[in-house]
Amino acid sequence: MNEKNLANYGTIAPMLKSLEALVRCESPTEDLVACREVISLASELAREVLGDPGKILEVNGRPIFWLGDENPRVVLLGHLDTVWPKGSFEPLWEVNGDVIRGPGVFDMKAGFIQALYALQGIQGRVALVASSDEETGSVASKELIQKISQDSTIVLVLEASLDGKVKTGRKGTSMYQIEVHGRAAHAGLEPEKGINATVEISRIVLDLAALENPEFGTTVVPTVMRSGNTTNTVPDHAVLDIDARSFSQAELIRVDAAIRKIAPLNSGATLVITGGLNRPPMDPTSTQEIYAVAEKVAQRIGITLGYANVGGASDGNFAAEAGARVLDGLGAIGAGAHAQNEWASVSALEERTEFLHELVLELLHD
Repeated sequence: MNEKNLANYGTIAPMLKSLEALVRCESPTEDLVACREVISLASELAREVLGDPGKILEVNGRPIFWLGDENPRVVLLGHLDTVWPKGSFEPLWEVNGDVIRGPGVFDMKAGFIQALYALQGIQGRVALVASSDEETGSVASKELIQKISQDSTIVLVLEASLDGKVKTGRKGTSMYQIEVHGRAAHAGLEPEKGINATVEISRIVLDLAALENPEFGTTVVPTVMRSGNTTNTVPDHAVLDIDARSFSQAELIRVDAAIRKIAPLNSGATLVITGGLNRPPMDPTSTQEIYAVAEKVAQRIGITLGYANVGGASDGNFAAEAGARVLDGLGAIGAGAHAQNEWASVSALEERTEFLHELVLELLHD
């Protein structure tokens, strides 16, 4: 957006300018160079907005942005990586009325910008922390997130809202990959001499449905499947990725045990099962106290809040497990996370920034 167009947005123009820079700096999780660039940009934006560039940590080979107190009582937690490979969006940035479109604008670059501007004028034991590997399970940043959650008392997660509602409960997640090793043979001349990896993996896909349990929201979803080499060959190799989720940790453990017991139907085939439990559920009991404060603040400044329990997981799950009082979904209003129609609301940027500012003040002085 040029300066003339920005001027049409009045007081929200500086936030839009910052958000545009962040969105245009594409940052797919797997692209470490791109993630270093976006974390560096976050530091530059922090200098512009708050006069403090914060610092860039190197944690298990991944960059993490940290701004504020080294021993915070309140942590604003987010991430700056996205699920989008470079070039996924054309145009890369677009504003049409109240709708902003771009890769990661909703999940969750708008949330980071809201947090940055919300900290204007705030002094005290508060820190803004943003990782660069959340979308792939926070393998590198998990340990740091757990430590700061143990040391602080409150963690506010800047993931996107659900139609304006904050998130008070999240499912836990597990991720698995099953490899089937069979035996190749000519599909026409002697198929009986082969061990068909596609047949084996297909049976496993059908069996996974039996592990689901609606009572606890337990889902076991086959996602990516790859099998075979040529159209006239019995496939000797197949790979299946599985996404398992539940509001119950006991359910995740049950599913984990069942997946690890899967055996091939054909005794000549072999299975290799990798992966396991990733994020524990974020139980609503860990969010009740902070939600009550947030509701009070929202009523005071005249906005509608509300809450929801959702299937998606975040680093808020780790924070809750570590014993912090948590509230999630404090970021953008919009929709389309991980979808081509991803968008965030222009008008909500200012409203939610004011709300977050007042909430942090309330929690620091409580």
